[in-house]
Amino acid sequence: MYEQEKITPYGDGTSKAVQVEQMFDDIAPTYDKLNHRLSWNIDKSWRKKAIRSLAEFHPQKILDVATGTGDFAILSAQMLNPKEIIGADISEGMMKVGRRKVKEANLDKVISFRKEDCLNFSFGDESFDAVTAAFGIRNFQDLDKGLREICRVLKKKGHLCIVELTTPVTFPMKQLFWIYSHTVLPVYGKLISKDRSAYSYLTKTIEAFPQGEQMMDIFRKAGFDKSHFKRLSFGICTLYFATK
Repeated sequence: MYEQEKITPYGDGTSKAVQVEQMFDDIAPTYDKLNHRLSWNIDKSWRKKAIRSLAEFHPQKILDVATGTGDFAILSAQMLNPKEIIGADISEGMMKVGRRKVKEANLDKVISFRKEDCLNFSFGDESFDAVTAAFGIRNFQDLDKGLREICRVLKKKGHLCIVELTTPVTFPMKQLFWIYSHTVLPVYGKLISKDRSAYSYLTKTIEAFPQGEQMMDIFRKAGFDKSHFKRLSFGICTLYFATK
């Protein structure tokens, strides 16, 4: 078990999956505003860089895991022009916001949403050309099992593209990020979302989540043939790319 799997939003004795679902349902109305403000809108550029890494492969059927309010799915549809994108998440509250955004963007014929357990997808083997995930895999109750499921539903030679928040490893960004994530992030999160636990949880999972080379080993054990990573914005975010 990885350390972030032991961390839960509320510590109330229920499973991590149940608590994560409740947390995202609760903060769904303010999630987009907070996400963009807390990252100074840099999260948008991180998503674009991730999608560009898929462009040369022209994926036509994409699964967006932990899709949330659908930002990654919408941008993928606009930049990659695939035939179909399925956004999968456990939070109906987040997907409700996502469905509204997709309809406003006139992408409802391309993007659909489904409530799915990331550890036990309803999709058949080798169903997707690509799988994407933005800021969601650290919430998996079982990271190894979740990545094995992603590998299972991915076609042979298909690609997994992940952007995830990480802790910088060099001075002074490492120290500055610690101060920001332990003070500004939880306080501002509470002011906007009224849920301090959610953003304290965020900080803890970022710090506990496997990073860099360790993730390469985890991808390999999950069944991926090759993988690489690139740190973005001084290591605040990392782009992971794996091929089945």
